[in-house]
Amino acid sequence: MSRFTEDELLAAFAEHQRKVREITASGEWERFADLFTEDVDYIEHAYGRMRGRAEVAAWSAKTMGSFPGNHMTDFPANWVIADAGLGRIVCEVDNPFRDPGDGTHITAANITILDYAGDGLWSRAEDVYNPMHFGKAAMDWCAKAAELGTITEEARAWQEKMAKHLPR
Repeated sequence: MSRFTEDELLAAFAEHQRKVREITASGEWERFADLFTEDVDYIEHAYGRMRGRAEVAAWSAKTMGSFPGNHMTDFPANWVIADAGLGRIVCEVDNPFRDPGDGTHITAANITILDYAGDGLWSRAEDVYNPMHFGKAAMDWCAKAAELGTITEEARAWQEKMAKHLPR
């Protein structure tokens, strides 16, 4: 039985989303780890399991500091469920890419599960998604940006590397 109410969980998640927006704007992704307890258990289906803030900080700085992560502009929740009985938030997070230059909206979504520990911190997180959907979205962005002449060198290198692995 959780010691948190639905209202507390939703307020903590709203603050979490606010801080993620700040981190996204600053590009200081190592700060993402500060949203979790020191002993956080973070499961990321494409990258594996991370234990503790140091592992989460290293992973988030690396993945969000390079393409395709550094071309994602926001991480809003499309929907949120607060389970007071489990002290858990389950949500769908949108991951839109920046405008390639003509207003095209390219995105992919994931399910995130967060276990609340109190004091604004989460003790467990799990991101559930199909990596192929994210890969396809990134390839779509690269194709559109290349067509428009706005593709970055980093994105072009990623596109060339991944072309043989991902559907277009």
